[in-house]
Amino acid sequence: MVFPLQAGEPITRPTMWRIGHVGEVVFYYLAAVTVAVFLWGVYRRFNRYTDGSEDWFERLDNLGERVVSAAKIVATNEKQFDRDLVGGLMHSFIMWGFLTLLIGTTILAIDMDILEKGGKLLTGQSYSIFKGDFYLSYSLVMDFMGLLFVVGIGIALYRRYAIRKERLWGPNSSLEDDLFIWSLFLLGVGGFVQEGIRIVAMDFPSFETVSFVGWFVADVLTAVGVDQEAALFVYPISWWSHALIAFVFIASIPYAKPFHMISSFANVVTRDEKAGKRLPGIPADLDADTGANSIDDFSWKEKLDQDACTKCGRCTSVCPANNSGRNLSPRDVILDLKNYREHVENGGDEKDIVADSDDAVIQAETMESCMACMACMDACPVEIEHLKTFTRLNRQLTDEGELQPSVQDVFQNLMQKGNTFGDSQRNRGDWADDLEFDITDAREEEVEYLWYVGDYPSYDDRNKQVARSLAKLFKEADVSFGILFDDEKYDGNDIRRLGEEFLYVELAGHHVETWEDCEFEKIVCTDPHSYNTFKNEYPEVDFDEFADDPMMPFEYEGFWNDDGDVDVYHWTQAVEEMVTDGKLGLNGTELDYTVTYHDPCHLGRYNDEYEAPRELVRATGCDLHEMPRNRDDSFCCGGGGGGLWMELDEEQKPSEDRLREALEDTDAGNAVEKFVVACPMCMTMYEDGRKTGGFEDDIEIVDVAELLVEAVESKGVTAGSSASTDAAPADD
Repeated sequence: MVFPLQAGEPITRPTMWRIGHVGEVVFYYLAAVTVAVFLWGVYRRFNRYTDGSEDWFERLDNLGERVVSAAKIVATNEKQFDRDLVGGLMHSFIMWGFLTLLIGTTILAIDMDILEKGGKLLTGQSYSIFKGDFYLSYSLVMDFMGLLFVVGIGIALYRRYAIRKERLWGPNSSLEDDLFIWSLFLLGVGGFVQEGIRIVAMDFPSFETVSFVGWFVADVLTAVGVDQEAALFVYPISWWSHALIAFVFIASIPYAKPFHMISSFANVVTRDEKAGKRLPGIPADLDADTGANSIDDFSWKEKLDQDACTKCGRCTSVCPANNSGRNLSPRDVILDLKNYREHVENGGDEKDIVADSDDAVIQAETMESCMACMACMDACPVEIEHLKTFTRLNRQLTDEGELQPSVQDVFQNLMQKGNTFGDSQRNRGDWADDLEFDITDAREEEVEYLWYVGDYPSYDDRNKQVARSLAKLFKEADVSFGILFDDEKYDGNDIRRLGEEFLYVELAGHHVETWEDCEFEKIVCTDPHSYNTFKNEYPEVDFDEFADDPMMPFEYEGFWNDDGDVDVYHWTQAVEEMVTDGKLGLNGTELDYTVTYHDPCHLGRYNDEYEAPRELVRATGCDLHEMPRNRDDSFCCGGGGGGLWMELDEEQKPSEDRLREALEDTDAGNAVEKFVVACPMCMTMYEDGRKTGGFEDDIEIVDVAELLVEAVESKGVTAGSSASTDAAPADD
């Protein structure tokens, strides 16, 4: 029997071995058909995005920088490692193994089709790099990365089928998920089986030991009775089986779940770095369609989001609404919209996209459950902008008037009174009456800090104590500050996320017009929600579009603070500077409480401010212990996105779960005395959760400002008044 590798021949392996000329022709024909089917499918998928509405801002500017940044995110798998080390390793093994095998196949095709066949056709002489040291290096790398690929697939199979990881399953799980993972398994394992058969058939060439996985498989085949003659017979069968599986897989990419390999990268390239913290505006035309009346209303980016979803369930697993038993799975909202879009594109009947109806694609109850905490977006490895889509759905519900009565009452209060409590604007500054000093009216005097107090610190009894504490801190630090009194209205952040855009614009217009008549250097906010919308959203509003509208009670034109001249602070950021400068006289030994700190969503995940509040807590001398879910993994209190005003059925309130975590899961355990917050909404939700969850005797809810005032007063400094009981939380 004659073998292709004889003594003295170069170190290499033959390509298309034992396939024959007819087989080669068939192979190249199938390859051409596969590529054509693949390209046509990709074209059709991306062409469908042109049917979507125009997105609200340019997503392809600085394309080179976007591609480089996206490549870094994808190459490092940084998002996959977030909260899931095993999942990150699994995806890294699969992705880099797959890419390496793809590159290796491309190198082989170039050598075989261009250098060998092309060279012989053009010059009469074949060329090849696929030999010697290059071949040995190639074989070693391909086996090593191929092994990682198979290991990654093995982990995926174990997580999906053995332990049945909960977040991988859901109502949108389907046969395509199984076909995808098993086709990858067959490609990876089949490649090594084919290699092992070839090594046996070629009588174990000594240099093939570099193909250590293939050599191991060859040893196993020999051990089970596969000899050289059997291997020679089986090799063409295994070769064609592997090739056909590869062709089917490649051709199916644009038509099934594997398309995420393309759409996900495109989604990362076109991402909005400020997604969620700012929302798209709406046309000034009152007749403009701003909601989700039709699937065509969705922008091309929202449709790309739908196609980029890999069904990994990371978003749903971190969603506080879902964890509390509410009817919301961020993943399934995105996938339900995708399925409905494809249904309509294929000629299916249309129906309500979102409504208070079982027949709707998305139920109103689902959208009411969203807290706008952005945990889903933070966890998503492919940068899906859930909150943008959710806001579109909420706008549709608002346009249709399908809102809970409690939310309608809030909107009514805002339209009539300018605040969510429905109290008189004349009473907005009454919280300051108990202070032993007067607060400057920023409308009449120039100040350094224009302090936006906010609705809850102005009207809610518990949060009034926080406002007074903060006023004392400003006074003790001897900074120039003032407030707007009855010219201050609600900031609009959360009603915007509920879909009430025109009222939001009205409130924004009122504030920027009022600020124009004041002299100040900086805006400081009590509430992270106010901080977010002033910093990230007010500058995006083109007030020119609305200034002539008789429904809008302002005449301000253009963009506010588009040049960034006005600095916007959350109060913890401003006071941290004061503490650092020694203006409060703290030395970090004043208090000795054991505490934990809760990151507000709008300060943390929205605006990446994690350290300022912690530095202030440490400055008081408190022993700070972190909850397991902290910083960008923080668990929402349940008040955002209008949750504070909703009446919802839930198995356990998010606030109750969070307080349990503070007392049971922190290192200090039930030694934690105080649960520290830096947001009025969080204060309200946790005071409620302390009562409903039975934690009243176990833990106290305090604001960072209250700790600071107590620390200052413990040194004999009165911060503008004698020792006060304001820093002590009320029990009712």
